[in-house]
Amino acid sequence: LTQTVPVIPAAMAGRTTIEWDKDDIDALGLLKVDVLALGMLTALKRTLDLVSHRKGCRPMGLADIPAEDPSVYDMICRADTVGVFQIESRAQMSMLPRLRPRCFYDLVVEVALVRPGPIQGGMVHPYLQARERQRQGKPIQLPNPALQPALARTLGIPIFQEQVMQIAIIAAGFTPGEADGLRRSMAAWRRKGGIEKYKHRLIQGMLDRGYEPAFAEAVFRQIEGFGEYGFPESHAASFALLVYASAWLKHHEPAAFLVGMLNSLPMGFYGPSQLVQDARRHQVKVLPPDALHSDWESTLTPEGTVRLGLKTIASLSQEGAERLITARQRPWTSTAELAQSAQLNRTDLLALARADALHGLSGHRRQQLWDATGCRPMGVPLNAKAPLLQDLPSHSTPIELPPATLGENVLLDYQSTGLSLRAHPVGLLRSALLTHGLQTAEMLRKLPNQRRVRACGLVIARQRPGSAQGVVFVTLEDETGTVQVIVPPEMVDQQRETLLQARLMAVYGRWQKHGTGEHAVCHLLAHQLINLTPWLEQVALQDLPVASHDFH
Repeated sequence: LTQTVPVIPAAMAGRTTIEWDKDDIDALGLLKVDVLALGMLTALKRTLDLVSHRKGCRPMGLADIPAEDPSVYDMICRADTVGVFQIESRAQMSMLPRLRPRCFYDLVVEVALVRPGPIQGGMVHPYLQARERQRQGKPIQLPNPALQPALARTLGIPIFQEQVMQIAIIAAGFTPGEADGLRRSMAAWRRKGGIEKYKHRLIQGMLDRGYEPAFAEAVFRQIEGFGEYGFPESHAASFALLVYASAWLKHHEPAAFLVGMLNSLPMGFYGPSQLVQDARRHQVKVLPPDALHSDWESTLTPEGTVRLGLKTIASLSQEGAERLITARQRPWTSTAELAQSAQLNRTDLLALARADALHGLSGHRRQQLWDATGCRPMGVPLNAKAPLLQDLPSHSTPIELPPATLGENVLLDYQSTGLSLRAHPVGLLRSALLTHGLQTAEMLRKLPNQRRVRACGLVIARQRPGSAQGVVFVTLEDETGTVQVIVPPEMVDQQRETLLQARLMAVYGRWQKHGTGEHAVCHLLAHQLINLTPWLEQVALQDLPVASHDFH
């Protein structure tokens, strides 16, 4: 490669890049290979290794995951997909109960359907309608029987790049070479406008062969949509394989899957707090990081319990954690003994105390912080006192501090590890919230369509897709789950400050529920947004660091 193209150092250390783009490479006739690195591949490998180790069997691979498991598809149809590759976003979760995948190819379509190309091309609702007709046993409706080879597998609706090329050949009379030129123009039309030269030829060719103008226009709109987000069927199939594998592991090995995900972050749509909360709702037992038991990464105990790793602790260095793990060969009786044995500096020791990871040596968190502050720094002689305790007589009575309140502990949990296993911040305010008619996510799921409701939760995501015409989607989280909020464009303008700044948000609006039972698709259409962040002060959580996944 270095003898063929100019290679230069990239901004990130240890990486290189070339100055030419894909069109330059194509013009020179060079081979271009895309290597797609995915965090989910790492998470799956880690999870499969954990499962193999627990079962005492040979190392497992993707091929060892049983295919077409009905219980896995049941979980997917319920949109119980937090952490599952590709289908964990709000848009995908809304689509799953409507499309109701029951086989692998359904996942291939699902992956490709919730993308700007099909959305902008107006293919989503026609496909869902075709899917419903199929469930009713009605025949597939094709614009022309000649399109059977191109459209039968997607119920008469073009979804993939390959289908657009097939339609151009079958319905518009393109040659294979012209169809390939059309494909190439799809990925560059915004920058070069190259697709416009095909518009008249494509549409007129379809009209000349008896196709409806609406269908011809829709096909071209989809080609325009593909321009920036084209998705070949082969890519969708590769992604669908990872969708199914991650869903199978989440369903059958939820504890191992959580460990695999946590040790592969950052990746995906959700942070550690959401992944842990979801796993606990699926009866996975999770233990906090502990200086006496945790490894650097999260681990799975022989009993199937997840133990959070020391790497989840803010400000704790990996070098200090590794010295701590190595020094565990003999039992410690105090925090001071641990600090000396593991040669921990003041920063690492206080990080452990703030994370409540010294509980087994010092008791409650305030006592841990007191003991950690009073320990001798590294390098100070054994007979010397820490500076804080320098003036205390040697025979003085040990100081016993009162434990922190639940709210204080939850705050420190979030500040030190980004999550809390004690309680959810919104749960601490539940009695006050109910007094004001603010219901939980679990309560809302049981309500009928069009009910006026009030909800409240921590803001964990804000999204404004380019295809949503100015609508902002907000995800609220409380102690029972999440609520998906739709904020109309006019409200985005009117309440921009609350929308963008609230960490704890109340939403008054109308509950929208389409479908019944576990296949219901639920949203809250917002009529008013209220910033309740000051309420966090009631439970000592005014400084709560809420990690919101915004506009990704």
